[in-house]
Amino acid sequence: MPLTTRGRGAMPSVASLFTDLRGDLRNTADTTNAVIMVTAGASASLIHPYDFRLTDTFSSSPTLDRLLGPGKVVGGFAVQFGGAWAAYGIGRVVKSERVAQVGADLVRAQLVNTIFTQGLKLSINRTRPDGDTWSFPSGHSSGTFANASVLHRHFGWKVGAPAYAVAAYVAASRLQERRHFASDVIFGAGIGIISGRAVTVGRGDNRFAVSPMGVPGGAGITFTRLAN
Repeated sequence: MPLTTRGRGAMPSVASLFTDLRGDLRNTADTTNAVIMVTAGASASLIHPYDFRLTDTFSSSPTLDRLLGPGKVVGGFAVQFGGAWAAYGIGRVVKSERVAQVGADLVRAQLVNTIFTQGLKLSINRTRPDGDTWSFPSGHSSGTFANASVLHRHFGWKVGAPAYAVAAYVAASRLQERRHFASDVIFGAGIGIISGRAVTVGRGDNRFAVSPMGVPGGAGITFTRLAN
């Protein structure tokens, strides 16, 4: 069970985005989140032997180069974190508690995600396919899946489904650009999903849990129905 719940109907302050961080981090220690990360870890391990093959396949395709090129920008820090702050700021300016709360949850999800993603990057320091450092896990993937998870919890599948599709698109683009391996993006997706869930305790439809999944030669997303 989650350790912290938050009230509704109040305009979130700037200070609360940071003072709530401790509770947000505690909320990642949830049974469903543990299942998500076990699934992500197992899937990343399963697909690890195929990492180089998948990256080579994606990066050698001119068609994928054209199709996936924008993924670097879409999943970048400026768009994902900047978009979260923009949503929060717009909500404050127009005095919409609803918009401000969505924006606040997006910002907090990005903060939680950054702590986990960057901590693992620095600790593991895996070499990227292009020879650079800090490959595991993928920050572009974790950031976009964190925002997708928040949007899903607030608005349901009508917004969540396209948001997860964008996140999957960004994840695929990281392979195409030789910036990440498949195991990097799968585990990053898991981190992003639990980050979004941690800051949205008590919000939205909790009947289904979303988890990244890896299989030899490919990857995807699973949807698990939770007990009532």
